[in-house]
Amino acid sequence: MARALAGSPGLDEAIGLLTPGPYGREVRPGQDAPAVQEAVARTVLWHARILAGWLPRDGAEQLRAMAGWFEIRNVERMLRHGRGHDGPAPFRLGSLAVVRPPLSATFTVEQVRAALASSAWGDPGAATARAIGQGMRAAWAVRAAAVPGAEPWAAGGLALMVAREHWLTRRPLTEAARARAAGLLGRRALDAASFAGFVAALPATAAWALDGIAEPDALWRAEAGWWARVGRDARALLRSSGFDGRPAIGAAAALAVDGWRVRAAVAAAADGAGAGPYDAMVDAGLRP
Repeated sequence: MARALAGSPGLDEAIGLLTPGPYGREVRPGQDAPAVQEAVARTVLWHARILAGWLPRDGAEQLRAMAGWFEIRNVERMLRHGRGHDGPAPFRLGSLAVVRPPLSATFTVEQVRAALASSAWGDPGAATARAIGQGMRAAWAVRAAAVPGAEPWAAGGLALMVAREHWLTRRPLTEAARARAAGLLGRRALDAASFAGFVAALPATAAWALDGIAEPDALWRAEAGWWARVGRDARALLRSSGFDGRPAIGAAAALAVDGWRVRAAVAAAADGAGAGPYDAMVDAGLRP
């Protein structure tokens, strides 16, 4: 489905393929590419909320940990809105929200920090957008690592985040984010003086995500590989038996992977470049 979308001659044709299916709940004719991508993300969240509603309490808690990306995005967008940037409406998290009551666009950055500190997200360490974003993402990885089957995803994803922040965008981790990341990545990796040293010092649970990546400029390939690994693992979890919630986690991960692929395909269709860029991205994930 995603490759057919990517090969569409234009965005309108891609929307025509999406509206009869599950993404048609949010995708509408006339939307631009960012709006379609946002609609796809909202559909993924909607199905995750439905899945959580069918799970026992422990399973719902695990899914809440996995769904942290949506709350992070809400907070990051809210902070940008507070600086005068327009943006889409917040994701409606329902029972998947960690911060209660939900944060409002009227909150100051100091109030956001206080609200996070009193929740499972923990104190980001400072009332700045950088500290809050890094702190939430590190905390998300720590929480997700405790979910059955998700530790490699969490550790690998955190390694990618640290590599991108420190070695690509040159925004070193705050002390609070470093303290959280150390448990999954180790102090030796976080103290490395070079990108190669960082990769070499990572534990096996995280190092796989950067296997074959020699320079920070190639992190996009690592991110594609991360999604490919999550997709493979999700299929295996869906086939697992037992009572620890692994099939539900696999279902949630499969939803997220499909949403990522569809969002990438929508971007390709909007550019009118054909399926080539999409295929290159998929190939990069399969061949580090």
